[in-house]
Amino acid sequence: MIYREALPAGSRLPSVRQLAMDLSINPNTIQRAYAQLEKEGLIYPVKGKGNFVADTQQIKKKNREDYRRELLETVQKGRSLGFSEEELVAEVEHSYEEGEE
Repeated sequence: MIYREALPAGSRLPSVRQLAMDLSINPNTIQRAYAQLEKEGLIYPVKGKGNFVADTQQIKKKNREDYRRELLETVQKGRSLGFSEEELVAEVEHSYEEGEE
């Protein structure tokens, strides 16, 4: 929801205690989830105020850059294995179609 921007940047998240009560789960579970989201840069804490949704634009930009780098490595490997441009494009199209299923 954060990454898709269903929760806008700067939105305050429920407290650990409140969310645990709302979902009827252990607060430690919520705390671990919030810690993981913070580690991934999706939320940030403000001392005494709570946790807030981070701006995901920078994260999306970095993820796209990482993806392009990985794709370049894949193309280079394919070329070293003797794939033609047409074969590489066909492989990408096939993989894209498989991902839609």
